[in-house]
Amino acid sequence: MKKRSPLIVLVLLLALVLALVGCGQSTNNQASQDKQEQQAAQPQNKDIILATTTSTQDSGLLDVLVPKFQEQTGYTVKTVAVGTGKALEMGEMGNADVLLVHAPASEKPLVDSNVVINYQLVMHNDFVLLGPSQDPAQVKGTTDIAEAFKKIADKGATFVSRGDDSGTDKKEKGIWAETGIDPKGQNWYQETGQGMGASITVANEKQAYILSDRATFLAQSENIDLQIASEGDDALKNIYHVMQVNPEKFERINEEGAKAFVEFMIDSDTQQTIKEFGVDKFGQPLFFPDRLNG
Repeated sequence: MKKRSPLIVLVLLLALVLALVGCGQSTNNQASQDKQEQQAAQPQNKDIILATTTSTQDSGLLDVLVPKFQEQTGYTVKTVAVGTGKALEMGEMGNADVLLVHAPASEKPLVDSNVVINYQLVMHNDFVLLGPSQDPAQVKGTTDIAEAFKKIADKGATFVSRGDDSGTDKKEKGIWAETGIDPKGQNWYQETGQGMGASITVANEKQAYILSDRATFLAQSENIDLQIASEGDDALKNIYHVMQVNPEKFERINEEGAKAFVEFMIDSDTQQTIKEFGVDKFGQPLFFPDRLNG
């Protein structure tokens, strides 16, 4: 067998070393590029303050949506679940980046004054009147909600109100105004100043009537004895909007984060999640998406 010269062997070894080095550099370059792209995709300001109504929290919806949003975008959401009135006030003061609320009449002044922008319809459900099984005011089956409230007042049956200027509280006060009855100060009318879940608990303890959004009622239904006493009135529709707080009004607003959250809420995948939320447990959705085609 003819032996190769040492020079040829040396050249072959050198070529092999260079090839390995080149491969390593290519791999390192690709890894470096991937890392740079990942870093570029991460938001510079990761923190978002979301001011929202307690119903989105108490129903469990945000427990599903927020982690999904954070995983997809890299943002971290601090959720402040308060009554819609307080959530709107937070937006008006520049103390939140994005709002998810359900009182369109109270939202309108902020939209008109350009305090909030990118105002988007997200979903709806409805309000229901809950009451004890004994139904002392005999309102069971009444579809006219104003008539049901009148019966409660006439009987002096205990009624628990949130009294917190939330979207639900605003709706309830609007219904009382329609009846021409002012329940404030009546011994049968009691305000909690608390969120929906806590107020339902109080109403259950007192075996009282209370106006609730359907989602929170369903989420709490296994732990309470209250039943739906009145539902179905067109006046009980409950509409949710999402909106950014205008960064031109307040310097500290996380504009990109707020925009990303608004876009997430109206995205078709999120809308599908909203559509399916609660069906497996309650046999019906807790919210109905308004931006889902088909």
